[in-house]
Amino acid sequence: MKTKKLALIHTVSWYEKSVNAPFVRPWLARNPDVEVVNLMDDSLLAESIAHHGATPAVIKRIQFYVMAAEAMGADAVMCSCTTVGEGTRLTRQYASIPVFNIDEPMAREAVKLGRRFGIIATVPTSPAATKRQLEIAAQAAGIAIKTQIVVNEKALQHLLKGEIEKHNELVHREMDRPAKKVDVLVLGQISLAQIQHENGVPVLQVGHSGLAEARRLLDQVNRNSGGEPGRRPARFAPLATPGAVTGCD
Repeated sequence: MKTKKLALIHTVSWYEKSVNAPFVRPWLARNPDVEVVNLMDDSLLAESIAHHGATPAVIKRIQFYVMAAEAMGADAVMCSCTTVGEGTRLTRQYASIPVFNIDEPMAREAVKLGRRFGIIATVPTSPAATKRQLEIAAQAAGIAIKTQIVVNEKALQHLLKGEIEKHNELVHREMDRPAKKVDVLVLGQISLAQIQHENGVPVLQVGHSGLAEARRLLDQVNRNSGGEPGRRPARFAPLATPGAVTGCD
């Protein structure tokens, strides 16, 4: 029996291949009490790339999708895109259910393992968002960190053409360069989460860690016939969103 509902917000049309097939479906097999619903708007990523980061309009649409998730009875919302992390953080202040970005658990784990991080990306707006997540996690842990960024936009073009093997090969090569200079390699994009690499330093990816966090949050939901005491009252209102915020998959 399905007793929990998780809403996923995606910003790419190929989310079935990059998110659901490799991660969500196996996770659902182990979590038969959970129903997953998918909300996809690829204009979120397109607009963010065009403006070098998530715009106020992008953040506003994230808010609307979370409101839709609330209306359909979702118990938690996970966004699978790194770039819109700022929108996720703003939105959860006003949501009645837990809202988080898929890379947040990874960032918290990363700062437990080191202080020097190599961020690997193919989407130009992704590294800044991943760096921001690391900074937030580091601040919470009371530590100072250093980051090194490597972006291979050529690999992204192969991904957009569906040439997954070529994409993964190029990313794999990029991982060798910073490995000798950092404590941890961080792959914040879900499109990089299936790449395996042995280089002597920990390689952290999103996917499994994000869904583990979803399970934790779903377990906190307290539903009973008398109501939903685990939920806060929804209090969405028009927000004064910031200017373009940098930071998908």
